[in-house]
Amino acid sequence: MIYGSGSEWQRTANRRVMLFGMSGLGKTYLSNMLREAGDWFHYSVDYRIGTRYMGEFIADNFKREAMKVPFLRELLLSDSVYIASNITFDNLAPLSTYLGKPGSPSRGGLPYDEYHRRQDQHRRAEIASLLDTRHFMERAAEIYALPHFVCDSGGSICEVVDPEDPQDPVLAALERDLLLVWIKGSEAHTAELVRRFDRAPKPMYYQPEFLERAWIAYRVEKGLQGHEVNPDDFIRWTYARALAHRQPRYAAMARRGVTVTAEEVAGVKSPADFIELVARAIDRKEA
Repeated sequence: MIYGSGSEWQRTANRRVMLFGMSGLGKTYLSNMLREAGDWFHYSVDYRIGTRYMGEFIADNFKREAMKVPFLRELLLSDSVYIASNITFDNLAPLSTYLGKPGSPSRGGLPYDEYHRRQDQHRRAEIASLLDTRHFMERAAEIYALPHFVCDSGGSICEVVDPEDPQDPVLAALERDLLLVWIKGSEAHTAELVRRFDRAPKPMYYQPEFLERAWIAYRVEKGLQGHEVNPDDFIRWTYARALAHRQPRYAAMARRGVTVTAEEVAGVKSPADFIELVARAIDRKEA
């Protein structure tokens, strides 16, 4: 780790961390709080994915749908309207909408081959965005003169790296420059995330091997062909399995850094609280 003790972390003039873990446990809450303090740079990996690497895919998808409407088609062909994604740190809907859900087109689903293609686009975009972290660290210092840096990673980071490989190029690059901090949820947190997802299922990225197994197992269990699958039912069925799949991968990543609990994060109300929490986590790890 780049900080040998909690006191070293507290004394340093340049704190650099990457937060990772399941979506919904506080990564963006902490990142926003630190940014608002004025001396932290907030790098959102998901925002980078949705703008730099997948922005054109997203906008083209909007245009493809607009071209189906005669009124909008004429305006687009005459360059009379401009269509773009309004993605923000707190609203990533354009990205998740583009990823979509596999299944029956009549129910808003994508053919599986197209869905798989978009998943692969996301994988490559996420790897590139993670590797851009150092570039943004340098920008934060050189342009904005901000001493501290927080990388707000996506929930799928553990799916695009090999946590068990000491030489994984993405993790090696990240742990060279930042302290990796896992926000670990409890079984109760997982159950609440599943309940929340069941109310409003949203597209997400899956590791290719996991996705292929889930797609086959679901259709065998339900006795369905791909074009008969209810997209929302499939991603609801898959979500809890995906969280279980990710948990040991997060834990393996955490061996390269430190772990804090979601309960601890819930008690953080200021940057000073966050700094103290990470210092305790480093000392726990060293002990």
